[in-house]
Amino acid sequence: MKSWFVTRIGDPNEALEMIEIGRQVPAKGEVVVNVEAFALNFFDILQCQGKYQEKPALPFTPGAEVAGVIEAVGESVSFSIGQRVLALPLLPTGGFTQSVVVKEEDVFPIPDDMAYEEAAAMFITYHTAYYALKTKALLKPFETILVHAGSGGVGSAAIQIGKALGAKVIATAGSAEKIKICKEIGADVVINYQEEDFVEVVKKETAGHGADVIFDPVGGDVFHKSRKSIAFDGRLLLIGFAGGTIPEAPMNHALIKNYSLVGVHFGYFRKLFPEKVRASHIKLMELFKTEKMKPLIYQNYTFEEVPYALNQLGSRKTWGKLVVRTR
Repeated sequence: MKSWFVTRIGDPNEALEMIEIGRQVPAKGEVVVNVEAFALNFFDILQCQGKYQEKPALPFTPGAEVAGVIEAVGESVSFSIGQRVLALPLLPTGGFTQSVVVKEEDVFPIPDDMAYEEAAAMFITYHTAYYALKTKALLKPFETILVHAGSGGVGSAAIQIGKALGAKVIATAGSAEKIKICKEIGADVVINYQEEDFVEVVKKETAGHGADVIFDPVGGDVFHKSRKSIAFDGRLLLIGFAGGTIPEAPMNHALIKNYSLVGVHFGYFRKLFPEKVRASHIKLMELFKTEKMKPLIYQNYTFEEVPYALNQLGSRKTWGKLVVRTR
């Protein structure tokens, strides 16, 4: 078996080294997953560079999302050998590997017709979007949602889940290719923010009402323009700050328009309420079975291409999720 290890701090092509590992043995409450595919995330790059909040001792294996087949189980485990699952390995033994030991609570079953690439790509983005829209925003049918960075991993998930919940979806994207992608996955209206003012388009599309819910993983100036696009009694979801700037909001504006600024920290929610996340996972698998959810994958890479794929992800020119096949 092989794994990628961060052996020194630097960019992925400098930091990562492929190393042969021995057979994995699960302890009580653990399973061993024979990894078929794993997803790449931007925080994987930050971990290579030593810029992430978690800084494990060298060497360590990054990677937070895998999918595969259970090949061994420890004591007191409800999963079975041969079961198809996705799993969320933890540092320092992450998922950039062909075999990984994972705690049972971090393993989730997947349907037989879900490809391993799709399973590896779905957990963080779709659970974040579902938690944000269903639990935090209480999105209702026929409401309008504005999704920023609609062709990204979490943005594309928000488009699909917004449609599944019965909303009208307006999305923003920055190129003709990304606009096409947003339309293909279900967005009713897509705005090229490079060429149009999304504030004016949202007002036009909603007859001046504004967006009932805004899904913002960008922050910065996008957040401030979003405040101008929000409806009375709207909910502005703070997903992240991919734009690099953490904005400050004038509270008098929120008071006047009666809207809510809603923080969305799915990772912490998962730690506090794991049983609710398992219930949400069942709902998401039902959406997949009814074809209302299909993870958007930019490209599949070989195991040997991990550093190259991470560099592509770091360029921010990709869309959806980048996935690695291990064999």
